[in-house]
Amino acid sequence: MIKKIFTSLILLIAIMCFVLSLLKGNNNSDKAVVKGPDRVAVIDIEGPITSGSDSLSSASLWSKSTGVTSGSIMRQLRRAAGDDSVKAVLLRINSPGGSATAAEEVARELKRFKENTKKPVVASMGDSATSAAYWIAACGDKVYANASSLTGSIGAYVPYTNLQEVLKKIGIASDRIKSGPYKDILAADRPMTPEERQLIQNIVDEIYGDFVNAVAEGRKMDEAQVRRLADGRIYTGRQAKTLGLVDELGNYYDALQEAGKLGQIKLKADGLPEVLEDEKPQPWEYLLGAELSRLFKGAVAAGLNSDLGLEQPGTAQVR
Repeated sequence: MIKKIFTSLILLIAIMCFVLSLLKGNNNSDKAVVKGPDRVAVIDIEGPITSGSDSLSSASLWSKSTGVTSGSIMRQLRRAAGDDSVKAVLLRINSPGGSATAAEEVARELKRFKENTKKPVVASMGDSATSAAYWIAACGDKVYANASSLTGSIGAYVPYTNLQEVLKKIGIASDRIKSGPYKDILAADRPMTPEERQLIQNIVDEIYGDFVNAVAEGRKMDEAQVRRLADGRIYTGRQAKTLGLVDELGNYYDALQEAGKLGQIKLKADGLPEVLEDEKPQPWEYLLGAELSRLFKGAVAAGLNSDLGLEQPGTAQVR
């Protein structure tokens, strides 16, 4: 009986995989690049920026992650670097920022992309491009913002909450056995010591210095000048242009047209170049991608356990 169920599951999975291949066609992000008309690769940076990959294996139809990962951005940059039809890249940014590590990863990849390919990179800001998002934008050869866009917020911080008094009021006391004096640094049930605070401050200062250096290099500004602007405040696009943090005021299409011109691409009748955009995963891709993967693994495990006479750990068995 179990073998029949196992065989039926394998057949069902095979049919669903076939349907998936028909729906998805040949739109694999890792497929071989086909030569087409000269175009601009548009990379969307939407929402919080985190470090990590962009695999569907950890997502599902009901728990899709929000924001964008450094892995997704870097993968698209690598694809643009290997595509001869891509003559320029446009970073379309609408993000409040995120991880300093993610911004550093993307900035390093952008620098490598520009050095190796000599292709121009243009950044276009939507509602916001602050903090880590501005770190990335500053790496562009030309930066566009709307007059009302919010940008800047150049700085770093480590959040910390002390709940000691609240816990006392509700009668909760906690303690810990630790391997070293700083192992529980940032614990929420006690205040930080002066030594701990200085350790965290040193980390923040180091990240802040990296951020300032990235902006100074990308914007070709003196480091002291950047530090005067980098007190954590945000600026409108118009203010940022006056201060040298942005090159031009304009929307997405203005930035796209400029990217086409910098890439020496023949513009269409509407004044815009052809574009290459990363395809967004569809709901059925999450369902048939991640969920099928789990289903397949479960079916294989069940079949093997049945054939080998193995029991599932933690499962009651009736003989």
